[in-house]
Amino acid sequence: MNAVSGPGPGPLVLYARSRAVPATVVTLVCAALITLWLASRPATYLDPYSRVPLLSLAPLLASTAIGVSLHTYTRDLDDTAVRPWWPRRLAHLLVLTALSAVLLALAVPGHAQEFGAAAMVRNTLGAIGITAASAVLLGARLSWMPTTLYFSAVFLSAASPRVEKATVLAWFMQPGPQRGAWAVGLALFVLGTALYAARGSRPEGPRA
Repeated sequence: MNAVSGPGPGPLVLYARSRAVPATVVTLVCAALITLWLASRPATYLDPYSRVPLLSLAPLLASTAIGVSLHTYTRDLDDTAVRPWWPRRLAHLLVLTALSAVLLALAVPGHAQEFGAAAMVRNTLGAIGITAASAVLLGARLSWMPTTLYFSAVFLSAASPRVEKATVLAWFMQPGPQRGAWAVGLALFVLGTALYAARGSRPEGPRA
């Protein structure tokens, strides 16, 4: 007699598996733990300016992990589904963004400093916004590339006084309370999120 198999995984579980959400969450937790360890070291903890590289690299890693999770195997089916997919895409991005922003903000110990939790949240939102827009234009696999190139170019040019004081260009290098840098970070997040929710990732072949 054949054994009666139980009910299979629900739609939410299947969706999470198809988007590699569990692996993405593990990556975000690991990124937060590494950030906490590095930020707690005496040199970084006592000198807020020593956190600038950390406040750039941690959001970059989080946005890369989230960008990879935006890949879909069923883009053609999504486009022809009876129910619109934009609420699911929006929820997917917002949940992972909120999780990464909270985890990384908690990983920066100490009191409210110029380069502390506020700057970490701002940089995380901006980096994810660029990555989400890149997923629409280039596909999820390469969505990390524009964010990495942009952050790297600005960071390596930070020695220039023009770049250091350029709030719009070097927004993620600015202190946390600066309104202009927040405006840029939020605008990038809103633009990238809206574009991804409306269009989804660019169709790609199956993952290897």
